[in-house]
Amino acid sequence: MTQTPPRPLRVLAAMSGGVDSAVAAARAAEAGHDVTGVHLALSANPQSFRTGARGCCTIEDSRDARRAADVIGIPFYVWDLAERFREDVVEDFVAEYEAGRTPNPCLRCNEKIKFAALLDKALALGFDAVCTGHYATVVTLPDGGRELHRASDMAKDQSYVLGVLDERQLAHAMFPLGDTLTTKDEIRAEAERRGLAVAKKPDSHDICFIADGDTQGFLASRLGRAEGDIVDESGTRLGTHEGAYGFTIGQRKGLRIGHPAADGKPRYVLDISPVDNRVTVGPAEALDVVGLTAIRPRWCGTAPAGAGAYTAQLRAHGGETPVTAEPVGDGLRVEFAEPVRGVAPGQAIVLYDGTRVVGSATIASTRRRTAAPAEPSASAV
Repeated sequence: MTQTPPRPLRVLAAMSGGVDSAVAAARAAEAGHDVTGVHLALSANPQSFRTGARGCCTIEDSRDARRAADVIGIPFYVWDLAERFREDVVEDFVAEYEAGRTPNPCLRCNEKIKFAALLDKALALGFDAVCTGHYATVVTLPDGGRELHRASDMAKDQSYVLGVLDERQLAHAMFPLGDTLTTKDEIRAEAERRGLAVAKKPDSHDICFIADGDTQGFLASRLGRAEGDIVDESGTRLGTHEGAYGFTIGQRKGLRIGHPAADGKPRYVLDISPVDNRVTVGPAEALDVVGLTAIRPRWCGTAPAGAGAYTAQLRAHGGETPVTAEPVGDGLRVEFAEPVRGVAPGQAIVLYDGTRVVGSATIASTRRRTAAPAEPSASAV
């Protein structure tokens, strides 16, 4: 019996102006889908965002996306989501730093803009799916359910920033680059073969809405400068700063303390207190975290019923670490098999079962390993 091929879908391809989203749109069109390209205007004043080829919010990016759509031969539109982006991503970013937390704006953009505002509008207009250039894989189960998995090429995997997608959003997500074992050079070569001018455009690695890459300067312009103390674990004042929001947990450089620790070892940011505008620093071993609690969990499918063994990723480009995680009330409790460092409230923790993304949550608090009692000094013996 001849198997009926899957029906073509009406696909809305989010085109940032970069090479990945252009190739993803081209592959979707080549697969026979009815594709429409859309560029998201995320700034009310795009000239104030990064110019050239380093962001995804500039006038140049919009033009690059339009040219790519013309070459692919698909309709193209620009949708103004600047106000939604300002409220859900930029203001959230500033508020999180003001509260002493470390947010991930790319993850928030995927949750609130690309797979909430954009997807909702797409579905209302009769589209079946939203296509992006992310490196991740959506697997369709025999019962029709969907799972989010890591990309076939772990070196390019971006499933961490997609861990906020729920089952409904996954049902309408398309990632044409996720299941191909191709290097970025090969993606660029494919773009060149297709005649896409973005083939040699550099990747963007910075926060798109911070024009010069100076996060501390951006925050200072929004929050103002507020001098406070830098102290050690005993509370001894070591120096001053111009705003606690300019620091992140685990930071080593830029502390400007001016004199070394008694043991001569580097010091790291251990705690940020927005209430008294105080930054606490100490030795690297004081950063060891053995557990955490997280809030606002989002499950890529059915929520786990109890405690389970998983691996966790704590940064977009970080490695995996074994954990035990358990939903507790409206939150999540996580225990690490081995201590990890540099874990900060505000960051996202994404849980994996093999390559499958189980879900994500926002870190609310951490529990550090209790320091070992100090050895008695020679003079005290």
